[in-house]
Amino acid sequence: MNMYQQTQTPFSEARNFFRKRTILTYLVMINIGVWLLVQIFRVFAFLFNNPDSDSLFSAVVDYLAVPASLPQLALRPWTLVTYMFLHVSIWHILFNMLWLYWFGRIFLEYLTERQMGWVYILGGLAGAGVFILAFNIFPVFQADLERSFALGASASVMAIVTAIAFYVPNYTIYMLFFGRVRILFLAIALFIFDFFMIPTGNAGGHIAHIGGALLGFLFIRTTRRTHTSTFASGKSFLSWFTRFFTHPPKSRAQGPGRHRRPVTDDEYNYQRAQQQKQIDSILDKISKGGYDSLTREEKEFLFKSSGKH
Repeated sequence: MNMYQQTQTPFSEARNFFRKRTILTYLVMINIGVWLLVQIFRVFAFLFNNPDSDSLFSAVVDYLAVPASLPQLALRPWTLVTYMFLHVSIWHILFNMLWLYWFGRIFLEYLTERQMGWVYILGGLAGAGVFILAFNIFPVFQADLERSFALGASASVMAIVTAIAFYVPNYTIYMLFFGRVRILFLAIALFIFDFFMIPTGNAGGHIAHIGGALLGFLFIRTTRRTHTSTFASGKSFLSWFTRFFTHPPKSRAQGPGRHRRPVTDDEYNYQRAQQQKQIDSILDKISKGGYDSLTREEKEFLFKSSGKH
């Protein structure tokens, strides 16, 4: 079982984090940057004594938050993406970024930056989709449909938490008052909490969290079944979008005259591991019986492998 150990001061740890320039760093920076811009706008609206400063601020937030109303969504389709980077309350962004930082670090211990970008974006889209679907289906929301909006990174963060929790279910963290806790139990507890909190307030937020969590679970199930995520085909707009967050993997040569799909990082690493096992077996054979004990195929394989390194 794994646990984080505090070896640096919070200030030095934060400084090193922002120097790394990983996908996690960029996601945190974008969220903080959007929050700062929104707050700066709010301050200047107040300083210039705009009588409608509150209304103006609300209009800006509504312009970026995803609406539950389908007609409004049709007029502002970009909100499906912008809402997952938008926060108003300082406590909202603080808690979301702390959870993103904690579980994002665990995520990157086992999975790639590209996969984190996918889980964040798709988790946010899933959260928005479930939120919109629920508000248009269930009668209890009909009276508030036209004035209901969702904002915040919570659905995306829940997707990352759930994905890594099901990928390494035995990973443990230390929690105050609880001691060592498996992150799988924590993710399940959060999911149950969101479900039962729907009638008590902020129903849209809790529903969006559930959508993000379901996406994270589905993503990992797909990844485990195929050894690589089927979402990472690189042929859609979302794949294009993630290239702004991380460098694309280097292409692997497939040989002249061949037309194959690009090899993913996971497949490439698996092939390299299998190749290394074969090389180790051949070297072990040489140490026992000499080079002449190798077959012609083994000699040819060893020669070709040495030319690739």
